[in-house]
Amino acid sequence: MALEDGDFVLLDYTLKVKETGQVMDTTREDVAKEVGIYRPDRAYEPMLVVIGAGWLPKGLEERLKEMDVGEEKVIELPPEEAYGPRDPSKVITMLAKHLSEKGVVPRVGQRVRVEGYGVGVVRAVGSGRVIIDFNHPLAGKTLIYEVAIRAKVEGPVEKVRALIKRRLRLVPTEKFEVEVGDKEITIKVPEEAFFIEGIQVIKRGIASDIMRFMEGIELVRFVEEFKGT
Repeated sequence: MALEDGDFVLLDYTLKVKETGQVMDTTREDVAKEVGIYRPDRAYEPMLVVIGAGWLPKGLEERLKEMDVGEEKVIELPPEEAYGPRDPSKVITMLAKHLSEKGVVPRVGQRVRVEGYGVGVVRAVGSGRVIIDFNHPLAGKTLIYEVAIRAKVEGPVEKVRALIKRRLRLVPTEKFEVEVGDKEITIKVPEEAFFIEGIQVIKRGIASDIMRFMEGIELVRFVEEFKGT
């Protein structure tokens, strides 16, 4: 059965640039090690995708809708279906002092945030000027995705836990107790998560995801219990 908007799936993928064959990203540890992009601080496992959420290039999402759970496919996306063509107007030249005033010493290859433009990559530095490219790094590229739909996440409790894991990987999701009501969801937070840096922002993000992707939910309640010794 083909996938539909709103379905929760676990997806393995490897992303390559067609023109060079370079592997840009992968969820598979063996591939990451083979091509030299392995990061020990990253979890290599199938990633959660909510079909239609816009987390992936639109062209890829449309192709996924044609697939079934357990299916593997190689998908080629031209720039128009991926990150668009390169836009020369997004490559700007600015005075280096505008960055130095904000405590930034620009270097070629550095990613910098510029108010009014967003995040760009420094392409050149010289004569008191900096050239910054605000195109997406994969703009203008034809992309090859090797994808495999490993599973479909079913049931409200498992969907909540999948959304928790997407934002909070430091604590096993089975330690979060989840109760689902008609219009609200209660999540009991395990003690291991109490003092994680940025936990309040993470919880707000989880709540936002739940109310966006789970129909009828109007309230998300987090419960933290402190027991006396």
